[in-house]
Amino acid sequence: MAQRLLTSATRVTARFAFIFTLSLSCAYLCYNIVFYRGTVMTNQAYDGKRCPPNKNAGGKKLLEKLENCASLDVRSAAQRVSWDPRDQSKAPASPGAHETDANLKNMSVAQKYGNKKLPNALIVGVKKGGTRAVLEFIRIHPDVRALGTEPHFFDRNYDRGLDWYRGLMPRTLDSQITLEKTPSYFVTREAPHRISSMSHDTKLIVVVRNPVTRAISDYTQTLSKKPDIPTFEELAFRNRSLGLVDTSWNAIRIGMYILHLENWLQYFRLSQMHFVSGERLITDPAGEMGRVQDFLGLKRIITDKHFYFNRTKGFPCLKKPESSSQPRCLGKSKGRTHVQIEQEVIEQLQEFYRPFNIKFYETVGQDFRWDSM
Repeated sequence: MAQRLLTSATRVTARFAFIFTLSLSCAYLCYNIVFYRGTVMTNQAYDGKRCPPNKNAGGKKLLEKLENCASLDVRSAAQRVSWDPRDQSKAPASPGAHETDANLKNMSVAQKYGNKKLPNALIVGVKKGGTRAVLEFIRIHPDVRALGTEPHFFDRNYDRGLDWYRGLMPRTLDSQITLEKTPSYFVTREAPHRISSMSHDTKLIVVVRNPVTRAISDYTQTLSKKPDIPTFEELAFRNRSLGLVDTSWNAIRIGMYILHLENWLQYFRLSQMHFVSGERLITDPAGEMGRVQDFLGLKRIITDKHFYFNRTKGFPCLKKPESSSQPRCLGKSKGRTHVQIEQEVIEQLQEFYRPFNIKFYETVGQDFRWDSM
């Protein structure tokens, strides 16, 4: 009898132990499920705050960030230029949705699988020559990935190092060209040597424009920010009656292209440089961009069908994609009405620049016809 009671007690104890162990296991499993779900939701919420849509607005402040957020909307990245809605009713139809889709697909693939590389090509100048237009036109090419802001690495930020510079670049595939634009490089004495030290094979694009018109445009931009500066004539001449031009004024000195070019030719072959006419970029954007594509070794994809002339701004814009209701045009700061300058002042400056222009034509093997304007 005692043996039976002992056996029964043992069975009860075993059952209790089994039920207790099973309860603990279930409780542990439920806890893990709840904890895992909460962690995932928390991380998703965190990612949403870390990478909000269209974070790339306000580009200049992003230079300190070395990593682009992988969750950025691809279509937002494709529409990186300002829009001008004033002429949208006049803008012709899109070149074709299939081209836009191909560009977006290439960008999406590059963002996922590409690497950040030092640029193969640079738009190095000149200020107020049309560099922004060249950048925005060439970056619609599916084989080009370009940095939208000006990093000023080879003039202002060189001490940050090449790793910092590389970190700013967009991700690219091996088949794509990495490009950046900083117009002040052309007039920075140290820039050619620094760029050559990065790579002897870098391709350089220089957008030039009638130096007189360029100087007036430069002054107009400065005046819009500092309305109390002296007049153009006061800044341009040391003695106007004697025709003595003040070459220490940066707006004048930039237009002495041959002086800056001679510095570049100490480090680069002329064949590594391509000169874009700022004037022809307005009258024949497809022709100028065709030559840029040839220089970069790209297939001519950007053609006449991509442009229309914006009468309000006075220069060409990209036709609107079918996915958008607006054409792609440069921002409000582009196409300003120039300050009115006396014709006599213009003629004096044209005479001053003439010998510099002629030497520049001879060196690059191209007549820009600025003296006949």
